Amino acid sequence: MKISAFMNAPVATVSRGATARQAALRMRDAAVGSVLVTEADQVLGVVTDRDLAVRCLASGGDPDTPVSELMSAPAVTVDITDDVSAAYRAFRRSGVRRLPVVDGHRLVGMVTVDNLFLDVFQRLSDLLAPTARTVLKDPPDPEGMQPAAAAALACHG
Repeated sequence: MKISAFMNAPVATVSRGATARQAALRMRDAAVGSVLVTEADQVLGVVTDRDLAVRCLASGGDPDTPVSELMSAPAVTVDITDDVSAAYRAFRRSGVRRLPVVDGHRLVGMVTVDNLFLDVFQRLSDLLAPTARTVLKDPPDPEGMQPAAAAALACHG
């Protein structure tokens, strides 16, 4: 399955010259925990809410600090043509939680660990659903149960 099936678009971005305050406002307005620092649709880096808290504010930094001083760069990216397995590998290798999706060098979206968690949970649910239906249709056999379990079943069953 292609990475495009898992990505979010559009992506919250700021320019290289934006300040920490502007990045925080952009995150608030977009209801996201990170912004990509871009120039002409090319990803230069990533600034997260944690970067703002730890690299800027906790270090006595100024809210007018340019994001270029706070961003993680270069950003780890995946290509729009990649299979989702490329994103899994990139997450494992890098330890990041967000991957910009690019088409060549042009930013087209973002995929997050949470996007892939949802896919994993859905696939697990798809696998477990038939088993769960079988278990729910077939009542437990009190003869083969431990006495305490049989008594509990008799009270609630």
